[in-house]
Amino acid sequence: MSNTAVHDKVVPVANLRDFFRESINSAIDNQRVNVNPHTSHYVVNLLTLFARSEELYEDYDDGYGVRPLALMLADAVDAPTPAQRSFSLQRIGDVALFTAGFFADSLRYRPVDIDYYICMGGNAYDSLSDEIRGTTRGKALVNVYRELAEKFQAFVDVLNEVRDGARRSNDIDILRTYEVWRKTGSARAASLLKKNGVVPLTRKRRSH
Repeated sequence: MSNTAVHDKVVPVANLRDFFRESINSAIDNQRVNVNPHTSHYVVNLLTLFARSEELYEDYDDGYGVRPLALMLADAVDAPTPAQRSFSLQRIGDVALFTAGFFADSLRYRPVDIDYYICMGGNAYDSLSDEIRGTTRGKALVNVYRELAEKFQAFVDVLNEVRDGARRSNDIDILRTYEVWRKTGSARAASLLKKNGVVPLTRKRRSH
């Protein structure tokens, strides 16, 4: 068990939505991310919604839990209507953001890591912004989804800070933080490494 896990504490809050709003706005300011208020409001609502397990978990195949993103993508591809395709794309983006933001450490033991979630989530929001452009819904949300797509990594960093702030611990896993930086180029991970005496080298772009 890591030192971080040992020191994790449950933080009592009177109002969950207010807690997320204050924590996210503080993290955005701290990381100097330029975010439209409508987009930050969307993220606050997303976290408040997914705080209820029945909104995050679902039945699929023979199990119950967070449905794999690949299956959600298959739903989007095979969707019979634009509305159903939009729903599946939104679900991919929302689940990927929430998972990468709050459960990044657990992903290191899975077949796909945080970089996969960032790629899938960002692409889903990007496709969704194109999908709803010109619709009534698009007038209200197209810019929100576009910003989430373009700044997906930055929003993951913001949620990582919210997560760590709730833990009330300054301990970090240096190796995991370096691994996250190497795979994603996270500005927050790079900053944490430097604060702990580790200067990351310039990342090389991956060839695909």
